[in-house]
Amino acid sequence: MNDVLRERLKTVPNKPGCYMMRDRAGAIIYVGKAKNLRRRVLGYFRPNADLAPKVRSMVHTVADLEFMTVKNEAEALLTEANLIKKYKPHFNILMRDDKRYLALRADPSQDFPFFATCRIVRDDGARYFGPFPSATVVRTAKDFVEKRYGLRGCTCLSPDEEAHVHCLADTIRFCSAPCLGRVSSEEYKARFDEACAFLRGERPQVIADVQAQMRAAAAKNDFEKAAKLRDVCLALKEMTKQHFVRRRPEETRADAMRGLEELAAALRLAAPPRVIECADISNLFGTHSVASLVVAVDGLPDRRCYRHFKIETVEGADDPRSMAEVVRRRYGPGSTLAAKSPKADLFVCDGGVTQLRAARAAFREIGVADVPVVGLAEKMEIIVTDDERGEIALPRDSQGLFVATRLRDEAHRFAITYHRNLRERAIRESALDEVPGIGPAKKAALLRAFKSTYGIARATVAEIAAAAGVGTEIAEAVLAVCSRRRAAEARKPLEEETEIAP
Repeated sequence: MNDVLRERLKTVPNKPGCYMMRDRAGAIIYVGKAKNLRRRVLGYFRPNADLAPKVRSMVHTVADLEFMTVKNEAEALLTEANLIKKYKPHFNILMRDDKRYLALRADPSQDFPFFATCRIVRDDGARYFGPFPSATVVRTAKDFVEKRYGLRGCTCLSPDEEAHVHCLADTIRFCSAPCLGRVSSEEYKARFDEACAFLRGERPQVIADVQAQMRAAAAKNDFEKAAKLRDVCLALKEMTKQHFVRRRPEETRADAMRGLEELAAALRLAAPPRVIECADISNLFGTHSVASLVVAVDGLPDRRCYRHFKIETVEGADDPRSMAEVVRRRYGPGSTLAAKSPKADLFVCDGGVTQLRAARAAFREIGVADVPVVGLAEKMEIIVTDDERGEIALPRDSQGLFVATRLRDEAHRFAITYHRNLRERAIRESALDEVPGIGPAKKAALLRAFKSTYGIARATVAEIAAAAGVGTEIAEAVLAVCSRRRAAEARKPLEEETEIAP
């Protein structure tokens, strides 16, 4: 294992996402997905890992890797498929064919459009919904819109009385039977447009109606019907949760406000916390220790208020003391942030009771007593307090828990990204240490003149020699090292992280 790969493995997060392994030439040889990236990726490189011969051969070929985090396991599944189709890695044998996930397709130019499943989304003027990682979701959605809106399920181009002879859909599937003239083309297309609006997530009341029917069936002890409606409802909700059906902004805001009300009730706050701040600490064995401070306003992330800090008063991996430093620099006397940013209605520490107590002590130290502080333990997603409220476990489907965990995840992402940038900048600058004759003074002179190793790679030998006060031979060596570093960085994907959707 080379040094670049060893350092890269230290940065893999405990998040869902995809990873890409590269060989010495920079080519992507394998793409994988994981619910927990760190657990999956590190498993390849453990000394006693029980790997199949093919996998062992691949691991011996790996010289570098990249990863990207996503919101959930379903998105990781789709991202993996797209990356494999794009790069066709040598070791991804099973998924290098043309298999794709299911989508729904309908051609609105037809007199009586109908929905069909497909695996390829083309730019052909048709309307597509998906693809979806679950075929069950696709087929359930298709069946639901056909029955609710009276759309035909037959595939004939022009349905007529002859096509109806062997079709009972109008009897057993609530088809509007355009083949018999029971509905005009205009009325049918109006039904079709409503079905498309529902699939785009623009008719939330439809799911509420299904839930009401489910409860009514259960009240009448018709549990078989209630179970079927429950399955339909879960499938349609899954579409929204996985963001394959886009939700309207007003729906997102309404859910966020409901989440704030749930948080206020659970934490016994006087009012829903309009401004929530969340802090996270990130370091690598005590080096490059940084912190992030992210903000949600009315339950939604507000990236204009994000801040990051280099930890200055703490040495080593001491998260509680680092958390206290963040509080003092955010709210302490002389803080510019305290003067220009609104005070939080709730301050969340990413961590357990030790970080929480350190933050509360820092608030007391600087005389700020009106900011409620809680911790959020990642392992069990439990809100932590150090008073009589104890540990608070919100329901897994609670909007309050979703608001808190989404902000915590955003704080973690923001801290990790900043930490990685600092560390990789240090690694890039350390490339100059490989050149004999370039000491600390000459290294500092080069970085002052060209700002970075990228800037050095764009300079001429004469410019490098003049800036560092060295001869042509050493200047050529400096240019070669920096050019190799720039070429290696250029092979990396443009994005290593995906931001959360508002």
